[in-house]
Amino acid sequence: MANRYWCSECTFRTPWLAGPEGRRRQIEHYARKHPGTQPGGQVETRRRCAGGDRGRRHLCAVVVLALLVTAVALALVIMATGHRR
Repeated sequence: MANRYWCSECTFRTPWLAGPEGRRRQIEHYARKHPGTQPGGQVETRRRCAGGDRGRRHLCAVVVLALLVTAVALALVIMATGHRR
C-alpha cells in the first residue's frame, strides 16, 4: 500500500510513498514551513504500492520482446528450410 500525506496548514502533499517515508516527509515539511505546529492533515491510502505501474510496464515490455524474438527466430527457420507459401 502507498500513502500520501496532506498538510492541514497549506496545500503541500507528499507523493505516493510506501512505508514511513511519507510520514517522515510530512514531519520535515512542518518543521521547515510551520515550526511549532504539530503535523496534521489528511492521509490518503491506495492499495497499489508506490510505482506499481512500473512493474506492469516491465512485464509488457518483456512479453513484447519475447514475441519479437520468437517471430524473428521463426522467420529465420522458415528461410533456412526454404519453405514458401
